[in-house]
Amino acid sequence: MIHRQLPYLFKKLLSHDSAGGVLLVFMTMVAMVLANSPFVGFYEDFLATPVQVRLGDLNIAKPLLLWINDGLMAIFFFLIGLEIKREVLTGSLSSPSQVVLPGIAAVAGIAAPALVYLWFNGQDAVAIEGWAIPSATDIAFALGVFTLFGSRIPLSLKLFLLSVAIFDDIGAIMIIALFYSSDLSTLSLIVAGSGLLTLFAFNRLSVRSQAAYIIIGTVVWIAVLKSGVHATLAGFAIAWFIPLKLKNKSGQEMLPHLEHSLHPWVSFVILPLFAFSNAGISLTGVSLDALLNPVPLGIAAGLFVGKQVGIFGACWLAIKLGLAKLPEGATWMQFYAVTILCGIGFTMSLFIGSLAFEAQDAAYMIDVKLGVLVGSLLSAVAGSILISWSQQATNPKGEVE
Repeated sequence: MIHRQLPYLFKKLLSHDSAGGVLLVFMTMVAMVLANSPFVGFYEDFLATPVQVRLGDLNIAKPLLLWINDGLMAIFFFLIGLEIKREVLTGSLSSPSQVVLPGIAAVAGIAAPALVYLWFNGQDAVAIEGWAIPSATDIAFALGVFTLFGSRIPLSLKLFLLSVAIFDDIGAIMIIALFYSSDLSTLSLIVAGSGLLTLFAFNRLSVRSQAAYIIIGTVVWIAVLKSGVHATLAGFAIAWFIPLKLKNKSGQEMLPHLEHSLHPWVSFVILPLFAFSNAGISLTGVSLDALLNPVPLGIAAGLFVGKQVGIFGACWLAIKLGLAKLPEGATWMQFYAVTILCGIGFTMSLFIGSLAFEAQDAAYMIDVKLGVLVGSLLSAVAGSILISWSQQATNPKGEVE
């Protein structure tokens, strides 16, 4: 009897909002255990496995780690692009009144952590390159923590958190494009631009073949990979040329169909694999002194202090000035708790860190991982405690709702 229920129970687990965040935490822990065990050699060899794809003169040869960071993460950015396009055209970002508060929050949530980081690292010509690391919110982790507290937290706060993360992702993408792309190849950029124009034509001509979009999109990704612009940006750009309501040959609206199809792969394969590949940090010799080095301290303080101070302060001012309203049904304590959760910057922060210090020695990435892990953990724990307190304050008798 039990074995008959397992597929249903498994499907129900995967459909839960927090499942992706829980899996991310688990894979992070696995990576940490392997990096501090006798199996560390196996872990490092796995990430260094050479993978090559060659077609005539076209040759792409990278270690597995970079295929994950440059290839699979492009699919993640593609999904982000699809979600943002849908929200802007028909969803929670389609009305100006819905955009004001999360927009202000996102700008402050990018600027304040960067300023905190620069406070600690502004005099170091190398370390200063990591200024954007604490500026991103990891929506999978943050939403995973948020949903663990059930339905007693207003839905409006979940929508606020999602909207902030969307603007945050847009900001991160712009930062990557402007500050972490170099040695540009004109020919490759021309090829990528031609591919995007082709996708635009497909959209205008109502081409219904998803395969056609995927093929040209792959060409754009390869061209961007070879151009010097980070390849993940190709995924985001391609998403904006996927038709929203045009039905594919199977009779399904193309963008929602692709979004729905990719979401489980991103949540349960790509992001956990990214976490597993990038979160492994050896704790050998790590002490409080190591955390107090400027880079990890700047990142941790940026995430834990900069995010909450910047977002809450800017939003409080905007609400008091009448520019926006507190999310419906939320208390100030609940709202403040969510601003703390915005300091969970795991995935995107590690990703930006890998770009910021890719030309430096491995010690910088150890600092990045340490700072991101500590800052994100502090934000998750503090946000969870405050949400719990806010629930008790709004339901002091402890009644089950």
